[in-house]
Amino acid sequence: MEDNLRFIYEKEYWYISAFINTNEFIGETKAEEIEALLLNKLKNLSENDLRKSFVFLEKYPHAEEKKNILIDMAKSVVIECDWEPFFQNFPYIDENNPYTEDNKDLVYNTLGYFKLEVEYYKNEPYNKEKITPDLIQQIPFIVIDILKDYQKKPENQFLLLDTESPIYDFIITKKTLPIEIQWSAENIEKYKNVLGYWTNIYAGQWGDYSEKTLQRRVKNNLSNRLTELHYIKRNSGFIYMIEKNFEPEFGYINEHILEPTPKMRAVLFALMSINNSLDVLFMKRYSDVFMSLEKIEEKTKNLRFLRGMINTKMSLIYSELDWNPRQHYTSVLTHLIDQFRLETIIERTNNKFQMLYESMQELYLKRNEENQKKTKKALYLLEILLGAGFIVEFMNAIRIALKLGETEEPSPLIHTIISIFLGTFLLITIGYFLYGKIATRALKYGHTADAVIQENNNVILIKRKYAPFKGKYALPGGFIKYNEDPKQAVIREVREETNLAVEIIRKIGVYDQKGRDPRGRIVSNAYKCRLVRDLSKIMGGDDAIAAEAVPIEKIKTMDLAFDHKKILKDAGVL
Repeated sequence: MEDNLRFIYEKEYWYISAFINTNEFIGETKAEEIEALLLNKLKNLSENDLRKSFVFLEKYPHAEEKKNILIDMAKSVVIECDWEPFFQNFPYIDENNPYTEDNKDLVYNTLGYFKLEVEYYKNEPYNKEKITPDLIQQIPFIVIDILKDYQKKPENQFLLLDTESPIYDFIITKKTLPIEIQWSAENIEKYKNVLGYWTNIYAGQWGDYSEKTLQRRVKNNLSNRLTELHYIKRNSGFIYMIEKNFEPEFGYINEHILEPTPKMRAVLFALMSINNSLDVLFMKRYSDVFMSLEKIEEKTKNLRFLRGMINTKMSLIYSELDWNPRQHYTSVLTHLIDQFRLETIIERTNNKFQMLYESMQELYLKRNEENQKKTKKALYLLEILLGAGFIVEFMNAIRIALKLGETEEPSPLIHTIISIFLGTFLLITIGYFLYGKIATRALKYGHTADAVIQENNNVILIKRKYAPFKGKYALPGGFIKYNEDPKQAVIREVREETNLAVEIIRKIGVYDQKGRDPRGRIVSNAYKCRLVRDLSKIMGGDDAIAAEAVPIEKIKTMDLAFDHKKILKDAGVL
């Protein structure tokens, strides 16, 4: 009986992680397009579409029969596709696009996933008994190829699908033949051969798998009931429920097992995308593709902001693990974090940020040294010209060379030309010297913009994530970018650190006192601002662990970072 045990296919869910730009199109509209595209393609597969699948099936017994079943499955398929946003206001830029200083980056503002409910033989349930795991895995591979071509269309430039990973395939069954099984540890061990084929859909099903492989496949059954099986693997999942429990209880399974899986996989996609962007930025800086330091710094800061959003989301998940009393649900979340290796990838991302930061510091230092060398050269040239009397000697030499005779003098025109030439040469040299001095001085100073945002009896403060003053409260703000207006900078920094939109009321002042910032001479432009909308969107990001509306009375007793308490006093808040 062991050899004859079969799981009967019911349906499946596909999940495809994606970035989109909702300013360019609506995610639901793309979901409808994808649904129509796949239905049309799968019901009309060409020989070329099926070529790779047929080669794969040749390895199995009854290959021709399996090929016919596969074609029949595709023709019978029913698909419903929905778009599920997960991270909104998530400004990701794909750095793999060709870069020039003039072109525009492709910006995506939402991370989510497409959810496809898929069923073969919906109107012919008796045919579902023919479906085996080796057949199930074929059509998602065909679909990936279809979506790769779909994504290349010009109208889809603001859609970035995860077509590098297999489509996440969650298989649902509710019946076994010839008998129903109580899934004790003993029976999982007993039927591990057939069960192992369904728990790893993309791994194939071979008759000579080792005991070690099969044991690994049937480990981590997340169900706490004998009538169910819950498996979540890296690229596929498997759910079995007895038929009488399916209708009344599948809603719970959907909410607490199926739905968390694509969300965590979307986090994985975002982290891998950030990792890839960091690699590309690093390589572009040291290749023949020109990208200014300021541009790389701007892009890196945006990636740090995205990392902060992911860390915030993960903090919420960790809090739920700490507080949620539902043991089954928390075991699913813990398993997902482990299965997708999220903590390892987050650590790797942090290391890459540090590596890029250190390389940027080296490049800034190198540029500073080059500017100092230019200044020294200009100064040395001036010393030669002025100190050694070069100009006077040069004019005398020209005058002698131009004499036509013992008493003839050069014409006034010649005098004028010589004067213009020497004067221009002298001005260029002085200008070069002054430019070097200014450039060197600019590198010694940093310029920031800080915001005082008062809302009733509260002030918006952020808790700093990095040194200096790590963990202390400060006004939202940050460094002004190259060629950026301070007013634009303060609005941008408030949005990045608090997720709030503000407008400027007035300038409070400029703060440049020595010692106000332990990093060096940092000059701050402080502005009084008001909120454009309410506080409901407040959220820490970028350099901020958190953003809060703190009562003024409490601020009076707090030790704020930098000289921000003085700024508050000058603003009339304290």
